[in-house]
Amino acid sequence: MRLKNRIHLYSSLVFAVLLILMNVSIYFLFDRMSLSSEIGKAETEATAIAEGIRLNADNIPVRDLLRAYVPADGMLRIATPDGRADYPPVTSPSQSELSKREAIYSPVKMKQVIEYAGEKYALISLPVIWSDGSVVNVQLILSLRETTDNMRVLRIVLIAVTALALIPVVVSGRLLGKLITQPVANMTNTMKEIRESGRFKRLELSDDAQDELAEMGRTFNRMIELLESNFEKQEQFASNASHELKTPLTVIESYANLLKRKGLERPDLFAESVEAIHSEAIRMREMTEQLLLLAGSRSHWNVNPEALELGELAVDAADAFRKAYRRDVHVEAEAPVSVVCDKSLLRQLLFIFMDNARKYSEEPIAVMTGADVGTAWIRIADRGVGISKDELPKVFDRFYRVDQARSRQSGGFGLGLSLAKEIAEAIGASVELDSLEGAGTTATIRLPAAE
Repeated sequence: MRLKNRIHLYSSLVFAVLLILMNVSIYFLFDRMSLSSEIGKAETEATAIAEGIRLNADNIPVRDLLRAYVPADGMLRIATPDGRADYPPVTSPSQSELSKREAIYSPVKMKQVIEYAGEKYALISLPVIWSDGSVVNVQLILSLRETTDNMRVLRIVLIAVTALALIPVVVSGRLLGKLITQPVANMTNTMKEIRESGRFKRLELSDDAQDELAEMGRTFNRMIELLESNFEKQEQFASNASHELKTPLTVIESYANLLKRKGLERPDLFAESVEAIHSEAIRMREMTEQLLLLAGSRSHWNVNPEALELGELAVDAADAFRKAYRRDVHVEAEAPVSVVCDKSLLRQLLFIFMDNARKYSEEPIAVMTGADVGTAWIRIADRGVGISKDELPKVFDRFYRVDQARSRQSGGFGLGLSLAKEIAEAIGASVELDSLEGAGTTATIRLPAAE
């Protein structure tokens, strides 16, 4: 069963049950109150009749007294303990059948509702001391036909009201089911369209809606935006990766073919080919390593935080970089600054920015450490070509190069800053770039300072 139909069925059923229970309760409560009221009236009338009969029994024949006091729609009788028929019952003209009912003597006062010949009656039996000293019952039986008719009318009215009230209940249940399931249906249809067309689409939402369904729709749109962004990045990544890997593979294949044809005849060509193949193989290995790091989950980076002093870490990294690339690296530490961070990942982050400074500048590289209120920082500055303001937001995208030709010649792949961003997020750091064309670039790594 579809969700809309289930909501319609359950809501209508619940409202119908509640309405029926309420009307049934009203009916039985009114029935009980009506019968109690009629019995009370009958008891009052029976008490007055019994007192009148007792006071006048010696002066007026009992038969005449019973005729005088008989109700308009009932019966009056005197019942004795031994069941003698000395005083036959007197009935109203409409209730002559009651005279056939057997009298039941009771030594105590009795009041109850009885049924006889398919009709309800109120029976009141009062013990009375007769003139000869014996105890008899003065019994009054009153028809409850009027009360029964009223209850029949009430029953018809309540059934009609229930039936009429169920119409808006059913309609509102249908509208409620449609209201609740419409956003879900819209999402389902949107996802089907996305699957069939291959193009991302968003839900049309009202800006004024603030309920949970509207929030679900906005969350769905944000998810679609994220999926679309990731899909575009994935396509771009696959396209760029295939393009970047095709170049070194083509170079290697070309030199390998050259070696097969003329390598044995020309030793100079052999050395050139081997050097080119070796160089491109190294470039492919470095690119593959960076691609694997970028493709891997951050949870697999095995982050091991420890207490570090930024000045010492900067000096060690600068010494290793200086020996590897024969470049001048100057370290300036304002004061000892402590952080809690993964040493190897932070060191790798420093190497990425120092390597970028090496590629785009021939001047010495400056590394500075310091701290602000609650924040420690490391800055890597170069005096190279710089980056324009328009290019700065894009440099962290994978395979993006500010200058394609110069980047390829200097050995870059456009992956370093993307990897730096991933590492920074993994260790809880933030990275900022500030650059001026022709003046140089400064990269700042910020970390929470240790207490």
